[in-house]
Amino acid sequence: MRELIFVVDSLFALVVGAFLLRLLFQLVRADFRNPVAQAVVRVTNPLVVPLRKVLPPIGRLDTASVVALLLAQMLRTAAVVALSGAPLPGIAPLLLLSLVEVLDLALLILLVAIFVYVILGWVAPGGYSPVARLLGDLVEPVLAPLRRALPSLGGLDLSPLVAILLISVVRMVLNGRIAPLLLGL
Repeated sequence: MRELIFVVDSLFALVVGAFLLRLLFQLVRADFRNPVAQAVVRVTNPLVVPLRKVLPPIGRLDTASVVALLLAQMLRTAAVVALSGAPLPGIAPLLLLSLVEVLDLALLILLVAIFVYVILGWVAPGGYSPVARLLGDLVEPVLAPLRRALPSLGGLDLSPLVAILLISVVRMVLNGRIAPLLLGL
């Protein structure tokens, strides 16, 4: 049974990740002509486009993408809980737990994006690739303020290291303190 739960959770995680990437790309104003961004849009359009007809955007926030993301995550959480044999939580606890899980996934995506961005900077500095461009769009809003706050060390950029440490601490608090509280609801 654990194998089935793993497979179902993994498949749902890919779907939720696609919706989350779409939302993150919109928030950082990534170039949607990028082939990777276009693939994410194609995968998520079947749910987002109909929702857009009902849910107008609020400023820069695409509410249809947010609702699609939360629906996908709530379905993922409910499926895993149901397969594990535990009773399904109510709508409010399920929504809160889904919000925490989406935030955790967003932090994990950001963590991996920073790591890959740094590695690409070492392997192919100044080179262009569609993935590197999207990674830059995604991580620079986090790294730029840290670069300004950290002292200059003669060309050594410690902002990715600091960002990775901060994100890891936030994930520890989220998963170690907040999620268990919500599971107790």
